Amino acid sequence: MQLLGRLEIKSKEKIKEFLDQEHVGRIASIDENGFPQIIPMNFVFLNDAIYMHSHTKGEKLDNIRRNEKVGFEVDRELEFLPSYFEDPKDASLADTLYISVVVKGTGSIVEDRNEKTLALNGLMKKYQPEGRYDPLKPEMEVVDEVAIIKVKPDSFRGKYKIGQNLQKQERVELANKILERNTSSAKKTLEVMGFEVTEDGLKMVDEPIW
Repeated sequence: MQLLGRLEIKSKEKIKEFLDQEHVGRIASIDENGFPQIIPMNFVFLNDAIYMHSHTKGEKLDNIRRNEKVGFEVDRELEFLPSYFEDPKDASLADTLYISVVVKGTGSIVEDRNEKTLALNGLMKKYQPEGRYDPLKPEMEVVDEVAIIKVKPDSFRGKYKIGQNLQKQERVELANKILERNTSSAKKTLEVMGFEVTEDGLKMVDEPIW
């Protein structure tokens, strides 16, 4: 239980920052036979709610109209840690650094045109931050051509594993192993862990506390 507590993201701002950065989340609803249906979706987090756009017809919409209880999840795998980082023979020591957020909440289909427009413009701002488009207005016909799913969270739970459970020297040793392995994600992972890659090697610039 102590380790689990150290893996929890306690900062709401960090959770919001993570949701703003990620492009794909997964919404879980319950189908007519009682099975969970999980679908990847683009999303935006606005005014303490999650918004997604959808076709105007579909199973997930039917599910939400029938049962408003939904789940939503976003995760990012930062780095796979091969077992040989710890032992040359024991495969059970393989691990993964990650960030994840799990939401339980109430799902609904937005009908208000102003709120639909807010969500659509929020999605455009997130996915096309360079602009070069005209913002939507509530009176436009296109607003009627899509459905907007809203998830109002009852609970947020964020978890992260970036070496914060290790002593400082152990974190440095792990960071050096990641740097030496040099995967395509290594540099970004080290930044998240609080390290900067310099000509002289690694420099810890931030304690990994969320």
